[in-house]
Amino acid sequence: MALASKPSSGRGATTLRSRSKGTVSAQVTELGGRTVVQARIDPTVRRGALDEVSGLNLAAAARLALDQRLPLVAVITSSGADVNDGVAALHGWGTAAAALAACSGVVPSVFVVTGPTVSGPSLLLGLADIVIFTETASAYVMGPGSVESFTGEVVTVETLGGANVHRSHTGVAAAIVPDELAGLELAEVIIALLPGNCDEEPPSWPNTDPIGRLTPEAGDCLPTTATGSYDIRNVIHAIADDGDFVELWAGWARNMVVGLTTIGGRAIGVLGNQPMALAGTLNIPASQKGARFVAFCDAFNIPLVTLVDTPGFFPGKDLEWRGMIRHGAQLVGAYARATVPRVCVLLRKAYGGAYIVMDSKRMGNDVCLAWPTAELAVMGARQAVEVLHRRETDEVKALHEATYTETLLNPWIAAERGLIDMVIEPAETRRVVAEALEMLTTKREVLGPRRHDNLPL
Repeated sequence: MALASKPSSGRGATTLRSRSKGTVSAQVTELGGRTVVQARIDPTVRRGALDEVSGLNLAAAARLALDQRLPLVAVITSSGADVNDGVAALHGWGTAAAALAACSGVVPSVFVVTGPTVSGPSLLLGLADIVIFTETASAYVMGPGSVESFTGEVVTVETLGGANVHRSHTGVAAAIVPDELAGLELAEVIIALLPGNCDEEPPSWPNTDPIGRLTPEAGDCLPTTATGSYDIRNVIHAIADDGDFVELWAGWARNMVVGLTTIGGRAIGVLGNQPMALAGTLNIPASQKGARFVAFCDAFNIPLVTLVDTPGFFPGKDLEWRGMIRHGAQLVGAYARATVPRVCVLLRKAYGGAYIVMDSKRMGNDVCLAWPTAELAVMGARQAVEVLHRRETDEVKALHEATYTETLLNPWIAAERGLIDMVIEPAETRRVVAEALEMLTTKREVLGPRRHDNLPL
């Protein structure tokens, strides 16, 4: 998505704490025409180790971003707390961590990791909104030597905390890029779609793609069989301005797709079940990914469009033992407390609890749309027949299955009950979604007096 120019060279930037020593430098500069606070850890000095002064420099950058309500961009490589500085080094990065935590939900933070980032400072990555890894970057709390010493397991840096590990398994890396320049270019694109802080609206972009453009290709994505798969990203590309979509965390929890785009020049966040992975079912990583993204968009006033095609939660003892209830509730809570404009589109399968947590009408979405192909039910027809008529013959079961499909697995029943606002043709999706978002531009909700909730993390 080419929304802005190349990253600024830094000319004309205002440097912070310029006379202080340490591995961290910070300045107020421009990134693609947007004013940001940019911090950088110099990997050529003690491999980016953070002494007390370095931690305070990083904290100063975060505090300035918070005070001036500017996005924070950091380029990070760190060998950990500087052992030469003793316990003061620990307090240094701890001070930075507190300052970064204060920025959360107030100003956007994007970190670009360009090399090894280890020990305590690696935890700083978990405080950022978006983390971009270069291909040679790595991050871990305890290194290979410590792992072998404590557990006897021999691991390499790449298998312990390489970029691919954080893309596919941990969800730390929102994207992997070739080098630092590419990382800053992606940071530029992301920042371009975000407001400067939580009190601003997202920026609008000039748009030559007609709002009323028909999108028959969106409906053409659906396979002819109920069990067939397709790529939900093709639906997103069909309805987005010029087909542009910035996908985030693409390698993690592939059964859920999230990212940023524009419709009618208005920045939005998109979530969609991915039938190509685990049939679009919800599991723990997908619930965490979706909840994190919903909370991110809600914090920065970015409207949400949710595309639903899920047969339910993925079953299994392993998931239940790992806390499917607790983690599934994260997605419930994120949607339930979101106050931004929310539009939901039911494409095909919408079964059981997974349908409810994917921003269903009673979860509080503002506009709920459905394609004629949408199937809303507690479960699929075959599963329902096995529950209700398990003692019948196969012929009788087939008859009940056909009747169940015809009478209950369609959006019209839900529309009659007010659970769907409109049943639309796939070709009308872009236009109707754009009109809904336009209608919701004046939406405002008064937040309650409590400091914060205590929903599962």
